Amino acid sequence: MNVSLADTIDAIYRTESRRIFATLVRLLGDFDLAEEALHDAFRSALEQWPRDGVPANPRAWLVSAGRFKSIDGIRRQARFTAWDDAAEHTAALADPAPAWDDDNAEDLEDDRLRLVFTCCHPALAPDAQVALTLREVCGLATEEIARAFLVPAPTIAQRIVRAKARIRDAGIPYQVPSLAELPERLDAVLRVVYLVFNEGYAASSGESVTRADLSAEAIRLGRLLVELLPDPEALGLLALMLLHDSRRAARTLPEGELVLLDAQDRSLWNRAQIGEGAALVERALLSRRFGPYALQAAIAAVHAEAREPSTTDWPQIVGLYDVLLRLDPSPVAELNRAAAIAMRDGPAAGLALIDALLARGELADYHLAHGARAELCRQLGRIDEARTAYERALSLARQLPERKFLERQLTLLHLK
Repeated sequence: MNVSLADTIDAIYRTESRRIFATLVRLLGDFDLAEEALHDAFRSALEQWPRDGVPANPRAWLVSAGRFKSIDGIRRQARFTAWDDAAEHTAALADPAPAWDDDNAEDLEDDRLRLVFTCCHPALAPDAQVALTLREVCGLATEEIARAFLVPAPTIAQRIVRAKARIRDAGIPYQVPSLAELPERLDAVLRVVYLVFNEGYAASSGESVTRADLSAEAIRLGRLLVELLPDPEALGLLALMLLHDSRRAARTLPEGELVLLDAQDRSLWNRAQIGEGAALVERALLSRRFGPYALQAAIAAVHAEAREPSTTDWPQIVGLYDVLLRLDPSPVAELNRAAAIAMRDGPAAGLALIDALLARGELADYHLAHGARAELCRQLGRIDEARTAYERALSLARQLPERKFLERQLTLLHLK
């Protein structure tokens, strides 16, 4: 096989494998069968495409190949077991057997949304919903999910195995809920989509600040949710993701080093995404049924509308955080509010709030809390305290660009 074809197949695997997997789950009705069929399909591509060429619709070809490989496997197995045990399942797989072409494009696009709702079914524990979605919908490795949860990888693996067994044993359907069921099912789905976006926007570890593939997938799922159910919180979540993602090109230097918000080149911000996000925020807020996602999106919109850091409306941001904390209290939101207070009222005011937060212990192992404290101490000339806080943040940070940024800040402090 020539190198360019191998690269092509590898690129198709990276961009299409989870969509193909989702469709195979629908067609085969089983996670493990679909996973095996996915790998069989790509093995077939490695064998046949060098001879026959890349098909016009690679995704459809791979879905078809994986499906029929699985059917053949079930038929072969049936020769060694009681036929009655497998006949009904085999017939269901084999009838009908459509040719996958452009007419199936809508089904192929909707399959990942079906899979999200299956993975987020209320019969599953919340942690299992998130872990299963990140593994099966987004293709994150078990180790990556474990780092996001800050738990051992075997724990995540057990959650995923138990969740699959629950779906199988309870006969949980692979479908989008009815309109009557959607509102009560939406919260879990929004939470999972946002966690997927966060892993893409600020990867939990590794050499890159962002994973654009995950961010793009979360935004695509967000669009499908809004189309399916234009709930204010679905609108708010899509807005929030678009507004954050609009800054992606400015968040790192060409060599990969992290750039904080106030130092970013705002000419690199994606104004089309900002416009779309701001319009979605307005729709959500006008409904007067908004929630935490819409409020966070409103905060992001205020940042996005400021062409220069000095023109940021910090009083408005603090006010929005006040509303958010009444609606959905969290220590991370308190930390963000403290940073906004520091910008509005000065570093001493913000530092007092952060110190109180850290004293409570909830953010003791959160590197961004220590990084924020270090910066405010630096601004106040408390260099020794700043150095200690940066060292603590560095010991907790897992992402390479963040570690490089913190190391640079420490170096600058040592020069003082």
